[in-house]
Amino acid sequence: METFGLYFLSTLIFCYYLWIRRIYHKCGRGWGSAGTGAALLVTAHPDDECMFFAPALVRLAGLGLPVHLLCLSTGNFYNQGEVRKKELLQSCAVLGIPSSRVTILDHRDLPDHPGVQWDPELISMFILRHIQIHHISLVLTFDEDGVSGHANHIAVYYAIRNLYSERRLPNRCQVLVLESTNILRRYISILDLPISWLRPHHVMCILHSQENQQAREAMYCHQSQLLWFRHVYLYISRYMFINTFHLISQNV
Repeated sequence: METFGLYFLSTLIFCYYLWIRRIYHKCGRGWGSAGTGAALLVTAHPDDECMFFAPALVRLAGLGLPVHLLCLSTGNFYNQGEVRKKELLQSCAVLGIPSSRVTILDHRDLPDHPGVQWDPELISMFILRHIQIHHISLVLTFDEDGVSGHANHIAVYYAIRNLYSERRLPNRCQVLVLESTNILRRYISILDLPISWLRPHHVMCILHSQENQQAREAMYCHQSQLLWFRHVYLYISRYMFINTFHLISQNV
């Protein structure tokens, strides 16, 4: 009986492994019109790019798609703005984004502060200008819950949503927002894969172990932010392994 139990368990694990491989080969599709232009990731702070969007950035880099990053603040909440700008450029280099495609704003009305409400119209102006200058066909950003609930993350979503609803985006510009999950799913790492796969999504990206190491190396560039709980985050957060996106048209 014990032998049968071990056999059943090993068979179950093997089948699960094959299923994950099948999912991996199917993921990262559905970028739509992105292949005809460039992609733009819009974030609020340095380290958002690797803490939340690393799977998507690694996958886009693998497709050879030019990726631009617009970071709306220097992350100067603790007066570390200059340090964090340098760390962001290092992180982007690890993720395949050259410094020439990274724009970091330092606007007095867009401070790094969860208690300050950013003006969506001001953000919209910066995003639209970036889209037009760089011929962007795909925009990635946060959804209405901002993953962590940070007010600055949420403001970015409402800015891009306004651009979409007011029809100010170019016709072929697609907008994908990163799905926020509940706190349990957020911290079960790769175990969230079956749930993510079965729930509705437009694009899903997952990282294998080597790619996940690349994502962690990007986070290690943000040395000023690597408190003990960030080290734990690197191993237990689903966002270091999995990204699921929805078309913003489904959220407006």
